[in-house]
Amino acid sequence: MSIFAILATIIASVIAMECIAWASHKYIMHGFGWGWHRDHHEPHDKALEKNDLYGIAGAVMSISMFAVGSPLIMGASYWEPGTWVGLGILFYGIIYTLVHDGLVHQRYFKYVPKRGYAKRLVQAHKLHHATIGKEGGVSFGFVFARDPAKLKAELKRQREAGVAVVRDAVG
Repeated sequence: MSIFAILATIIASVIAMECIAWASHKYIMHGFGWGWHRDHHEPHDKALEKNDLYGIAGAVMSISMFAVGSPLIMGASYWEPGTWVGLGILFYGIIYTLVHDGLVHQRYFKYVPKRGYAKRLVQAHKLHHATIGKEGGVSFGFVFARDPAKLKAELKRQREAGVAVVRDAVG
């Protein structure tokens, strides 16, 4: 593979992972996988959450792609792009850990952004946590955040339609 193809594969994999994470968050974590995700939406003082098990699922995807791309493991049937897809998934996991767990939930460092896209990410995710329970909600992505004003309006529509129970502080 050319360096261009390698870089394109890595970047495409990072972008694809945000799409996969959005769908997984909306339909699995807020669906049948709520048992693992619930503690992430509830106050606690534990260092780890059941929700962290989803990170292991991401690691398994990355490791699996590295294996598929390895001639040492797959022999002649290896698929070279698998290595670069695995690297893209790994990069997404690092971005997720720094942005979601670090910046938004302040698990690793204390920094509250005052402006820019980092502030938008934090606001969007706080609005995601504005619902009580798994029903309804907004902003299921982790890296791409919609305008918080639009998200707030969507939460208001969901509350009025009886789709979501919204915490009082959101309005």
